[in-house]
Amino acid sequence: MSRITKNGALTSICSLALLALTGAMPAHSGPPWVSIEYPVNPYDATHRGAFLLVREYHHAQQMPGVVTGSAEGLAGGQRRSITLRFDTTSNQSVMALRKQWPDAGTWTLLIHVGQGHEGDGVTAIVDIGSAGEVARVRVPTVKQKGWDIPRVISAGEIDSSLTARAAHR
Repeated sequence: MSRITKNGALTSICSLALLALTGAMPAHSGPPWVSIEYPVNPYDATHRGAFLLVREYHHAQQMPGVVTGSAEGLAGGQRRSITLRFDTTSNQSVMALRKQWPDAGTWTLLIHVGQGHEGDGVTAIVDIGSAGEVARVRVPTVKQKGWDIPRVISAGEIDSSLTARAAHR
C-alpha cells in the first residue's frame, strides 16, 4: 500500500471517528417525506391511468425510497384491507398508484414511504370521497425541536375514521 493510500485511508477513518464522537449526522439523516399528487399529469405516458402519484422526499430533495401501502375500507358492513401495488414513472422519485379497491364502501389509503427499515418513514392518509375522488390527504406529525416529524398511525385511528366517515354517507 502506498503512503498516499495509507494517508487517505487514515483520513477517512479519522473523519468517520470525528463524526461519531461529535454526533454529527450525514446529509441523509432524518425522516423522509411524502407528497400526494392528484389529479395526475395526463401528458406523461407513465402517469396515464394512475389514480394518484406519490412523491418521495428527503428534506427538500426528491429521493427514491420504498413505497408500500394499503387500501383500508368498510364495504358491505365488513372491514377490508387490500395491499396496494405501485408502478414506476419517468421520475425515479415518483410512483404511480392505479385504483385497486372497489367503488362500494368507505375507503382510506395508507401510503408509506421509507428506506425499508422497520419503524422508519412517513405515512400519508388519503381519504377517498363518496364520488371516488381524493377527499383529503394528511400526514400525521408531532413537533420535535421545532420540526414536524412523521408519527406512527394506529389501527384504531384508521378504524375510527372509517366508521365516522361511513356513518355520514
